[in-house]
Amino acid sequence: MNLGRFIRFADHVSMWTGKASAWLILTLMFVVVVEVFKRYILNAPTAWIYDANNMQYGTLFMMCGAYTLAQGGHVRGDFLYGSFRTRTQAGLDLALYLLFFLPGIAALLYAGWGYAGDAWRINEHSNVTADGPPVYPFKTIIPIAGVLVLIQGFAEIVRCIECLRTGQWPERLKDAEEIDVVEQQLATSTLVDDESRQRAIHNVHEIDEAARTRGMGADAKL
Repeated sequence: MNLGRFIRFADHVSMWTGKASAWLILTLMFVVVVEVFKRYILNAPTAWIYDANNMQYGTLFMMCGAYTLAQGGHVRGDFLYGSFRTRTQAGLDLALYLLFFLPGIAALLYAGWGYAGDAWRINEHSNVTADGPPVYPFKTIIPIAGVLVLIQGFAEIVRCIECLRTGQWPERLKDAEEIDVVEQQLATSTLVDDESRQRAIHNVHEIDEAARTRGMGADAKL
């Protein structure tokens, strides 16, 4: 498997797991709505629902970490970074991945494996009530999410190396973004004429491209 294929493989894995995990938003919303109805209408609250909601939200948060990394969506202090040349960005990213990311994820995997193993060994359940929900499946998510982030992290390291070699960032898999929603709304709008609609769509893409260029560095050359 060459470097480009490995990057695409990692991106696809992160994309798939992130989108699959996003469905937890619906189940979380359903559980919250049902519990609100039971608590305030039927006066029959569920004692362990708070823990169950926390576990669902925690699972969503952790399982989408690799997806967010693949999309370049994690918070970045880009006060200076955005003005660096592309190779400078890649070198800085590579150093940070090696110095902080890999040790941090290794610690997460080590601790998460221990937490999950202990939880399975004692058949851990929520201690809010006697029949609280099991905790061991949730703790198992910690090492699983860590492995997914680690795979994507290796892909990002390869991206940095490729950028240092070629002077350009390897292309990322694109997902639906706010800009796509804006374009769709403009394309179906009946409140403006066709010329104004096309001009607005063109302007939206120019703004998005300018933002991307700034995020990737003001100068993509050596």
